[in-house]
Amino acid sequence: MLGKFVYANPTKLYFGENSLEYLTGELERYGKNVMLVYGGGSIKKNGIYAKVVQLLTDSGKTVFEDAGVMPNPTLEKLYGGCRIAKENKVDLILAVGGGSVCDYAKAVSVSAYCEEDPWDKYYLRKEEVNNKIIPVGCVLTMVGTGSEMNGGSVITNHAAKAKIGRVFGEEVFPRFSILDPTYTFTLPRYQMVAGFFDIMSHILEQYFSGTDDNTSDYIMEGLLRSLIHSSRSAVKNPNDYEARSNIMWIATWALNTLVAKGKTTDWMVHMIGQSIGAYTDATHGMTLAAVSMPYYRHILPYGLAKFKRYAVNVWDVRPEGKTDEQIAEAGLAAMESYMRELGLVLNVGELGMDETMLEGIAQGSFILEGGYKVLNKDEIITILKETLQA
Repeated sequence: MLGKFVYANPTKLYFGENSLEYLTGELERYGKNVMLVYGGGSIKKNGIYAKVVQLLTDSGKTVFEDAGVMPNPTLEKLYGGCRIAKENKVDLILAVGGGSVCDYAKAVSVSAYCEEDPWDKYYLRKEEVNNKIIPVGCVLTMVGTGSEMNGGSVITNHAAKAKIGRVFGEEVFPRFSILDPTYTFTLPRYQMVAGFFDIMSHILEQYFSGTDDNTSDYIMEGLLRSLIHSSRSAVKNPNDYEARSNIMWIATWALNTLVAKGKTTDWMVHMIGQSIGAYTDATHGMTLAAVSMPYYRHILPYGLAKFKRYAVNVWDVRPEGKTDEQIAEAGLAAMESYMRELGLVLNVGELGMDETMLEGIAQGSFILEGGYKVLNKDEIITILKETLQA
């Protein structure tokens, strides 16, 4: 390992069936006013909302609700959440939902007491947080983002046609997260498999970078193999507890900063996918799926050794009688076959994108330098055109 790093992760996890029972003990650590953040109402249909509210009430908390967090949380929604948090002097923000709800809660936590426009300060200028931060806790109901154990927060500004992620420091990580795999059982298939690919993409963005013999790469190969196996089981039987619990655990470790240590990382698939999302509001995991195959085929010649290793160690490609290029290409072919098997979107046209958006999406895709190839705008447009024809 060539990297030099400091590692810390302050989030406490409660994992397993009925782990919501630990919420009461955590609530004792915070003041009376709790802001309950959730999405479109599915937690009311499946009974999670009633359980959480009962625990909050039994703990003597005053609850201020902030419902309606959308899959791609908007800047307008953030401003509204900040008003609720500040006006009611909230002591804890409790996010009950998937990654978008957790992302949004963290954005509110750093923005409520920001004396400037938080979009400008934290998302455009990427400045450090120097104001009061409201603690966040999460009750996870959908897997994919890893937001339950990291400082990431993605916000969409429709007026600017921009969707920007900000990774805050450990002081913004959730103080605790409750992970009950049974809460993911009722998720619609489309959202479920989109989450599966979000997990895979997080791992690949960190795996396809660097050339040294890095322990993190071995860990990621194991995570990928487990994800592939468990996702196939979950698609056949969404109530397979073993599969869903493995996937929930993989999602957390895929993006809780552990496997990135000592490595350069890529993230161009996310940059392009997020830019597509700013124009279409498409499901995040599906935007990643749609651009991944043309992107990885584009950079394969520049990271051939790692793509060959990926094919052999993750997809069990037999190398005998093949050139390195053929081995690497066979690995990507196996990945594409798996994606089709799950029903992932491979053509961005299905997500609402068309050729009139090419220039704007390419312009909005932040160019990063951590991967094997630094793209230019024309290369991004080429990749987007390929996925429009997939």
